[in-house]
Amino acid sequence: MTYPDHHRKIVTALMEGKFITSSETRLFDTLQEERDFYTSFFETSFGYELVITQDYAHLISSETNENTSRDISIFFSILCFELDKHGKNFLDELSYNTFGMAEIAEYFRDSSWSEVIKANKSLNSEENLQTFFRTLVKRNIAVKESSDEYVFTKAYKLFTEFARELIQREINENQSEKNKDER
Repeated sequence: MTYPDHHRKIVTALMEGKFITSSETRLFDTLQEERDFYTSFFETSFGYELVITQDYAHLISSETNENTSRDISIFFSILCFELDKHGKNFLDELSYNTFGMAEIAEYFRDSSWSEVIKANKSLNSEENLQTFFRTLVKRNIAVKESSDEYVFTKAYKLFTEFARELIQREINENQSEKNKDER
């Protein structure tokens, strides 16, 4: 059987839990061009669902109990909330800025979500955050720019939908509390 170009790299990356982003042109273009083949391949071979958006591709398994994805969602939710709280457009910040580890640790130290952070082993200390960022890099969600600076790949978009919901819930709760106080 003849496989599409870059088949081994595509399968290896996705099976290791990595995102393939649109910036990885050869791999991403092959996935898009061979969408039907890869959708069938991963479903038949592994029982995984292949998700391809305009920005990234990744696998989903209904049989996994993956704490890492949960931790990543919590991380982005809190980071986006804190950026928003500081008057920053979190989507612009995530798309175009670099983040230093000290900056992120400060956001988390001063967060109103401190109980959630303390309860999460991946996020509850600066040392654990550094380990967590190695996971983000390994999964191609972040790229290490220097010893202490990171940029996020377009894969962050999967996790920001949850962040948006969290921010909206917090805004609604604050508004509800404000309305109660005014009565």
